[in-house]
Amino acid sequence: MPYESLDFDYISSHPATSLVNSYMIRKALIRKHYLAKTVENYLVKNPDSVLKDHVKRSEAFEVDFAEFLDDALVEAWDLNESMERNAEKEEEEEREWWILKPGMSDRGQGIRLFSTMEELQGIFDGWEPESDDEGEEGGGEGGEEEGDGIMTSHLRHFIAQPYIHPPLLLPSMGNRKFHLRVYALTVGAMRVYVYRDVLALFASKEYSFPPEMGVEGLEGHLTNTCLQGEPEYNDSVRRFWDLSVDDLPDGQKERIWEQVRSVTGEVFEAAAREMMVHFQPLEQGFEVWGVDFLVDGKENVWLLEVNSFPDFKQTGRLTGVVEGFWRGVVDRAVRPFVTGEEGEEVKGMELVREVDLGRRF
Repeated sequence: MPYESLDFDYISSHPATSLVNSYMIRKALIRKHYLAKTVENYLVKNPDSVLKDHVKRSEAFEVDFAEFLDDALVEAWDLNESMERNAEKEEEEEREWWILKPGMSDRGQGIRLFSTMEELQGIFDGWEPESDDEGEEGGGEGGEEEGDGIMTSHLRHFIAQPYIHPPLLLPSMGNRKFHLRVYALTVGAMRVYVYRDVLALFASKEYSFPPEMGVEGLEGHLTNTCLQGEPEYNDSVRRFWDLSVDDLPDGQKERIWEQVRSVTGEVFEAAAREMMVHFQPLEQGFEVWGVDFLVDGKENVWLLEVNSFPDFKQTGRLTGVVEGFWRGVVDRAVRPFVTGEEGEEVKGMELVREVDLGRRF
């Protein structure tokens, strides 16, 4: 059932007879600027956590109008210093590149690459409405859609992160950049599962560096299949475990998978323990997630984002992945509630973390 249709008041007053397919509050994970804060808070208390080596540091800031960008970046020390160094380098290959992400966007909307203040300012200038009247039209919750698909309602909270370069590239797939889409399940308060049948989602064009400016220059850098046409889409989704062993032997795949397991469990525990106001698992609830990772050239895994109500269309023709995952969801989350008994183990649904938050009904 869609999140907007869930009656959490009814669920809270009938906990023994209600099972809900979403937690009420989970922005600590699904909003990029909150996710950055979640990791930051957790690392303060747990400096040896695996998250320190698998989540890029973030500079979070708010911008209401492009002309005030300088003010918004006053406390973004690392970002400012990096852009100043970059401005002195004539060769783009020598610069430290950054990726800009709107805090509340999805499907790759609004993502840009930059290396200098001039480039960053140009990005924000391009998002400014042509007039005040234009910016106020259709001022409902949905906001206004810009030419590249981003909504103006998303254009306030941002994060900037060091761009991960080089990514792992596979010659058998045309040296195109890819990311991993991992389906995860949380049950109650809470157990965390990941589904082993992982997808590899490839960009539509061969990777090249440094990037070209503008939306068109991102085609080799953005791996969101929703941004690609139908022919490229079909060629851009593969099962991770089926990727060529010549490019990625099974042992290397297993090492990547172990990193995915560890980081997924850790980030959910981080949200549950350090962001309790913004992530509240329900004992009588469960939720499915799409967790995205990038593998760099040294085969180190980096967490990109966490998505609630993931878009299963990204599986393309690999519908068996979704079918297997949902069998696991029913087995781990629904069957015990209905029958009081655990179902048969579903192959590939792996428990990676149990967190006792002391919530009972």
